[in-house]
Amino acid sequence: MELAFFVDPLPSFNLKKDSTMAMMVEAASRGHTVYSFCYQDIVLLDGQVCAQCCRLALSGGFSPDWYRPVDTVLRPLSEFEAVIIRKDPPFEVNYLTSVWMLSLAAKQGAKIFNDADAILTHSEKLSIAQFSQFTKPTLVSADEQSLRQFHAEHRDIILKPLGGMGGMGIFHVREDGLNLGAIIEMLTGNGQRHIMAQAYIPEISDGDKRVLLINGKVVPFALARIPKLGETRGNLAVGGTGRAQPLMPRDREIAEALAPKLNAKGLFLVGLDIIGDWLTEINVTSPTCFREITEQTGFNVAGMLVDELEKVLEPVGQ
Repeated sequence: MELAFFVDPLPSFNLKKDSTMAMMVEAASRGHTVYSFCYQDIVLLDGQVCAQCCRLALSGGFSPDWYRPVDTVLRPLSEFEAVIIRKDPPFEVNYLTSVWMLSLAAKQGAKIFNDADAILTHSEKLSIAQFSQFTKPTLVSADEQSLRQFHAEHRDIILKPLGGMGGMGIFHVREDGLNLGAIIEMLTGNGQRHIMAQAYIPEISDGDKRVLLINGKVVPFALARIPKLGETRGNLAVGGTGRAQPLMPRDREIAEALAPKLNAKGLFLVGLDIIGDWLTEINVTSPTCFREITEQTGFNVAGMLVDELEKVLEPVGQ
């Protein structure tokens, strides 16, 4: 099969932990042809969505020379067996334009994973509202008084922007409310942007658990991202430490409840964030933690993903 990955520039990949790299290497090891393209490479030409796609030769490892460009060709995205969206957020204008174009490509016959329309209609922060039985009290608002009232009621809260990633812009406001006004002003742009407030979950000290769903199936291990000293954010991007562990009963309960529903919407790969017993985010743009889980447990997450991709695409290849 020919697989085209929509990615950030390959030199920007983190050699120690990039999940997209693991997917590409796994696919190539099975004889699939791997291509990459970035948002600048997408072209709408005479009504057809195409991209300048670079065919890659992959070394099979994770060293600095893990890939070599072979050639680049302008091709309709509908010609590939699959187009895999792996560009990182934030969900800004370039990302949005790219996904609009990929949505059009899907209508022209391209097989897009995750489904572009599903990404467009699925906010990684707001989507937890569909599953409120698994969440702590949550407020989304741009109004300072509403946010202050939420703090007054719950006393210990988290405030975060709706479009961030990797722990960017997350604040823990304790009972004393220190700097609450300044944080609200900054995050909302003086009332011009909605933000999310959530009741604080003390179990963050045991890790912000990433639970992966692939084609409606649950990966049996999670990565608990443990905050570094003095932090309340477990994200690896801000210095958290990843500890792979088997799913706890509550993790599995949440994952198995959500997996078929999200998969039915075209969300092939999903990363749930669970703190303690509570769902906090549903990540669908570029879920990570493949490498850490595989290296610590021996469970080949990228292998599972390619297995499931091959099952979905098998009828196309026959």
